[in-house]
Amino acid sequence: MDIDALLAELTVDEKASMTAGADMWSVPGVERLDIPPMRVTDGPNGARGSALLGAGGPTAACVPCGSALGATWDVELVERIGHLLGQEARTKGCRVLLAPTINLHRSPIAGRNFECYSEDPLLAGRAAAAFVRGVQAEGVATTPKHFVANEAEFERQTISSDVDERALHELYLVPFEHAVTDGGALGIMTSYNRLNGEYCSEARWLLEDVLRSRWGFEGFVVTDWLAAGSTAASAEAGLDLEMPGPGRFFGRALAEAVKHGEVAEDLLDAQVRRHLTVMDRLCAWGDGADPPEEAVDLPEHRALAREAAADATVLLRNDGVLPFDAAKLSSLALIGPNAGRAHLMGGGSAQLRAHYVVPPSDPISERLGDRVTHEPGCDIDRSVRAVGPAHVASGDGEAALDVAYYATDDWSGEVVRQETAPSGRLLWFGSPGDGVPDTGFSVRATGRLVPPETGTHRFTLIQAGRARVLVDGDVVLDGIEDPPPRGREFFGTGSEEITADVELEAGRPVDLVVEYTSRDAAILYGVKVGYQPPVPDDLLERAVAAAAAADAAVVVVGTSDEWESEGHDRTSMDLPGDQDELIRRVAAANPRTVVVVNTGAPVTMDWADDVAAVLQVWLGGQEMASALDAVLFGEAEPAGRLPTTIPLALEHNPSYGSFPGENSHVAYSEGLLVGYRWYRTRRLPVRYPFGHGGSYTTFEWGTPSCSDDSYVPGAGTTVTVPVTNTGDRRGAEVVQCYLRPVEPRLFRPELELAGYAKLWLDPGESADAVIELGDRAFAYWDPGDRELDEVRAKLAGGGAIVPATAGATRRTERGWYVDEGRYEVCLGRSVDDLAATLAIDVTAGAGPL
Repeated sequence: MDIDALLAELTVDEKASMTAGADMWSVPGVERLDIPPMRVTDGPNGARGSALLGAGGPTAACVPCGSALGATWDVELVERIGHLLGQEARTKGCRVLLAPTINLHRSPIAGRNFECYSEDPLLAGRAAAAFVRGVQAEGVATTPKHFVANEAEFERQTISSDVDERALHELYLVPFEHAVTDGGALGIMTSYNRLNGEYCSEARWLLEDVLRSRWGFEGFVVTDWLAAGSTAASAEAGLDLEMPGPGRFFGRALAEAVKHGEVAEDLLDAQVRRHLTVMDRLCAWGDGADPPEEAVDLPEHRALAREAAADATVLLRNDGVLPFDAAKLSSLALIGPNAGRAHLMGGGSAQLRAHYVVPPSDPISERLGDRVTHEPGCDIDRSVRAVGPAHVASGDGEAALDVAYYATDDWSGEVVRQETAPSGRLLWFGSPGDGVPDTGFSVRATGRLVPPETGTHRFTLIQAGRARVLVDGDVVLDGIEDPPPRGREFFGTGSEEITADVELEAGRPVDLVVEYTSRDAAILYGVKVGYQPPVPDDLLERAVAAAAAADAAVVVVGTSDEWESEGHDRTSMDLPGDQDELIRRVAAANPRTVVVVNTGAPVTMDWADDVAAVLQVWLGGQEMASALDAVLFGEAEPAGRLPTTIPLALEHNPSYGSFPGENSHVAYSEGLLVGYRWYRTRRLPVRYPFGHGGSYTTFEWGTPSCSDDSYVPGAGTTVTVPVTNTGDRRGAEVVQCYLRPVEPRLFRPELELAGYAKLWLDPGESADAVIELGDRAFAYWDPGDRELDEVRAKLAGGGAIVPATAGATRRTERGWYVDEGRYEVCLGRSVDDLAATLAIDVTAGAGPL
């Protein structure tokens, strides 16, 4: 396509229209010049389409979350996952996937850790680049996010992340650099937060100097949703696209700014040129104006999702109980709140409506039949779960509710749209669909509820707008006449949960009606109607009795999308509810207890040494249950390694005391010492170290070697480690390479990951783990010292100078430097399990790189 010719044809208004969204999920085109609109979709673990947060719409493949993909330490696998998600995005009619999320695990309790890959920038960066390559090979652009220093949800739209220059360049920018320089990302999404007091979407040094000039980025820069805050400042900084639409600061506002001389037209031309260039690279010119959204569930996608979930599973501890031999297992107690329900993904924009939802109990029960006893043990819900098809059926018997939409806010007039909903959680950004206005609409959802037992049944209501709930014609919850105050749900736009208890008889159906009006809501509209049958008061005792009577016990514990979610951080590393006590009691009753941790981020594990085995399965996507079953019974290798440290206690974490922030600022006070860099440098014990993970087989390492015992910057060097599988089954080994400068010129963490290699070997098979090291493995960022000469001049003017020791010779030019000297190349199975150390001498310094 001749982009210069297109630019010459476009008017100022047409060009400006392409700098802001047309609606929530699309960017307008220009019909008269055959420039198609561009549709976008969330997100990092599946292409959702235009549906909001998994509420309705076509189903989609749900792959393991970001921390799970980071745990695979497998670049090739992550790239294949990228291909899968690129294909899924195309089935939703989209050309942009709003992913991957590549901020770092600065604190174990950051709300979106599950979306992010690692606490280490190299591991996160290599995964990001692979993900980007895979997605974009399918004709779909990516937007690595959130650029930059968005490591918490607390006050994320206003807070300033205050990061020193070295930490910013050596840690937080690195994953984005990999995504651009190695992955070729065609988009970047800026973060909500400020960086050292300046909004990232207005930071010219970040978007132009770093992103475009230094890294060579040629794609478009898009805001996070509703993050833009200026017209001229953002355009001059290098921002290209404001989302969602209609634009407040770009679009029509930008056209007016250009016409009045407030923004130069060549800046607008540059924005549009980048947009058109991306479309050209995606070969998107033939896209229609309203592409269809489809649910395409492919067997090869199922197989890949299962492979990724198994490869992400980390065997934290095993005293020999795993893998189980099904033929010798006379009985199994399957225990825990997450054993009988599926916790596949975190909350927020990563949520989607998966093709299928399978709890861990299903495949295990299918394998063992009546040898399995299942007990939840405790309840962990923060709010009552949304009513679903387990108890409420719509007219078609498949979904939970029949939903009717009205173009008025009081259920008057004709029904303008009808559909079914999978649950009582209904959410919309703007209009719910064709024929329904963006504001001033109402909804009536109906279904038949069959109580499973006689007793007190609880109904709950959370609303963004106003709603009421009727049971058999009686209003039991009224948020219309008596609206509750605002709470934490729906990104903080929803109300507090209100409850009502109703006496119902087992098996006698009742009519459930939900009436909702968009009154008092803005941008996000929605309602969540929860339902909870009577809960036994002896859940813990029943679980312990089941464990005592069984040959072995598997306790599946974890969180839910209420606890790990966009919009808020966790307040504790502890498992919610009584899960810790449940584990202790079950382990005391049965010495063959296996704990399965179903979370996206670290949790406190004070009980770890008291159980026979611990598996970390993360939020494993739609195939998590089948992958867990395969790992438990030895049909799959738990091939993951920790991408983040699991500390003994939250208080040991380096960000403790400066997370999540206060007075509109969050100080990154630990500087370079994030994650394992802190624990190793400070000599602090941890529960499980970065890189840790067991196997069902054994490996033996040969003598490692470097291609050279000296290093000249620019030349590169290769580290080789022979590895042999000495066990009786196929397995995976991850050889990790850390660098330690012996006498660093400036402060350096004791160890930094410099490279890694993952090998899959059959019994008796040998292969070499080969790790390439380049300049950046040895380099650090020197911010330079531009003050010393001025300070010395002032001192000299005052007469005699008191003697004092001096530091290293100062540089005045900031940048990446490789210093001469000796470096130790440390090779290990984790950062705390180092098997060999080599020495290499850098014989000539280099910099700035």
